[in-house]
Amino acid sequence: MNILVIGGGGREHALVWKLAQSPRINALWCAPGNAGISSERLLNGSPVTCATIPAEDLNALRDFAIQNKIDLTVVGPDNPLALGIVDFFQEKGLKIWGPNQRAAQFESSKVFSQEFMEKYGIPTAKSGIFTNADEAKGFVRSLSGKCAVKADGLALGKGVLVCSSVQQSDAAIEEILVKGAFGQAGKRIVIQEYLEGTEISIHALCDGERALLFPTSQDHKRALDGDEGLNTGGMGTYSPAPFLDESGMERVSREILDRWVGGCRAEKIDFRGILYPGLMVTREGPKVIEFNARFGDPETQVYMMRLKSDLLESLLASANGSLGSTKLEWTKEAAVCVVMASGGYPGNYSKGLAVKGLDAVNRISGVKVFHAGTTLTEGNIVTSGGRVLGVTAVGTTLVEAQQRAYQAVRQIQFEGAHWRQDIAAKALAC
Repeated sequence: MNILVIGGGGREHALVWKLAQSPRINALWCAPGNAGISSERLLNGSPVTCATIPAEDLNALRDFAIQNKIDLTVVGPDNPLALGIVDFFQEKGLKIWGPNQRAAQFESSKVFSQEFMEKYGIPTAKSGIFTNADEAKGFVRSLSGKCAVKADGLALGKGVLVCSSVQQSDAAIEEILVKGAFGQAGKRIVIQEYLEGTEISIHALCDGERALLFPTSQDHKRALDGDEGLNTGGMGTYSPAPFLDESGMERVSREILDRWVGGCRAEKIDFRGILYPGLMVTREGPKVIEFNARFGDPETQVYMMRLKSDLLESLLASANGSLGSTKLEWTKEAAVCVVMASGGYPGNYSKGLAVKGLDAVNRISGVKVFHAGTTLTEGNIVTSGGRVLGVTAVGTTLVEAQQRAYQAVRQIQFEGAHWRQDIAAKALAC
């Protein structure tokens, strides 16, 4: 089969790396890809080819898929899904994996997903939806200022401001609704009560009728150790996370996934792809903070390192509506991903800085470096984004995986590199 992966970050590198292990794939492209993706090889020895097409250029991507006789396109990022790439490809009879534009609203509109959860009894935070700043500030006062202020639309993972006081909440409302910090994405906001508990990530592979749960993982959104600093796209993750036992996962299936599937059926939403609910494990049980309609980043990196099943077969079953006969198999090993970021991220940062030490890391057992923001310049790997690398390791225990990941991180250098030192620390402390 000929496969096209859309995207160019760490999530897409992990997907490409895992897909390349399938014996059914003859040729694999990634658009636009990155320096790490271009170094991958298929089982038949063929290189993965990067096509310099932006992930949002739907016309060029569809033309490429037609010209290269692509049998399956795999969509990584949220933006193309929100733009309707799945519908656009299907109009020409092209097979593509990911939710259609209507189904992608679970991520592209926080208003849509919040109203859906409330309608179908999915546990979530008390919330309000606003276009008027004064009304929003009034609601904030009913929560004593402890809340999350969220832009309705997509904002590169940065459209959520967590507040602990009325002053902070008022400032967040002004920033999003009045000053327009996130443009059209912030024309409406959702304000949620602040949930106390432990945040974890859940993923489920869906085919329009069923949802197969992945193991747990935990992302680290804040830029600095101890969950300090600004929100980012994710500074690291690990799997499994110990904060939901078997009975807790059964409760997630019963109270969240089953109700979500039932709601989709009632609303005639044909969701084929990954549903990624961010959960808060509270004293009352797990509650949904928000829905995402694609693989998490950097959660994908640890999941692909733990997945034993053929990823291509699973994605085909999802796209074809045939997950009923599919079983996902996972290694018992733990996995840890530490993101190495550019100096200044998530604010302003430099690009074009040489990355060194990757050859030494490749010799460390159980470690894989997934590229996120890199490019090739005159044959050298240089930085091109805020999150540069996802240094990922597996181990028989979480401690071993963590030690391997940080051993590898210490071998890699680029000017201004920074990373969190506490990935997986919460799990090891509990």
